Amino acid sequence: MKIPTFQQDATVKLYQHYINRVKRTVKTLPWRDRDDVLMEINSHIHEGMQKANETQSETEALQLILDKLGKPEVVFKPLVAERKLKQATITFNPLHVMKALALNISNGFIYLVFSLLYLLQLTFIFMVGAKLVYPDQVGLFFKNGNFHLLGIAAFDVRERQGLEEVLGNWFIPVMLVATVLSYLLTTLLLRLKRKK
Repeated sequence: MKIPTFQQDATVKLYQHYINRVKRTVKTLPWRDRDDVLMEINSHIHEGMQKANETQSETEALQLILDKLGKPEVVFKPLVAERKLKQATITFNPLHVMKALALNISNGFIYLVFSLLYLLQLTFIFMVGAKLVYPDQVGLFFKNGNFHLLGIAAFDVRERQGLEEVLGNWFIPVMLVATVLSYLLTTLLLRLKRKK
C-alpha cells in the first residue's frame, strides 16, 4: 500500500489521525479487507490532492478531502458489517457469526431473528450440560403422546402432570445433532440472505 507523501507536518499529523481512526474502525476485518479499505482511501486522497485548488494549503486540501470522505466510524460501519457477515457465512466460525450479527442488528429485523436462532442453539448446548448435572429432571417430555416440554421438570411436577420423558439416554446425542444441524442450517440461511 502506497502512502501519500506530504510536505507539511500538520498534513502528516492530520493524515495519520484519520488513518488511525479508519484502522480502529476496520480492525475486526481480515487483513486483506483492511488493506483494501486503506488502499481505497489513499487512492481518494491521492486523486483529491492532484485536483486540489492551488490557493489552498496542503493541509486545507487534505482536510477538505477527509471531510468529503466522512467520519470513518460512520462511513465504514456498514462496510465492516457486510464484510464480517461475508466472513462469517464462509467460515461458519461461531465467533465471526456473533460479531457479524452484532454489527448487523441495526440493519433490520431479519438479523434479530438470526440472533434468536443462534441463541436457541446455545439453549440446546445448555440443555446438554443440564442433563449431565440433573439426569432425571432434564429431557423431552410428552403428555398423552403429545409434546409438552423440552427442558427441566422436577419429579413431583412430572408425576402430577403425567409427563413422560421420551428420549432417555438418547437426549444428549439428539440435542448435539440438533445443535449442529440447526447451526449449519441457520448459517446457510444467513449466507443466502447476505447474497440477496
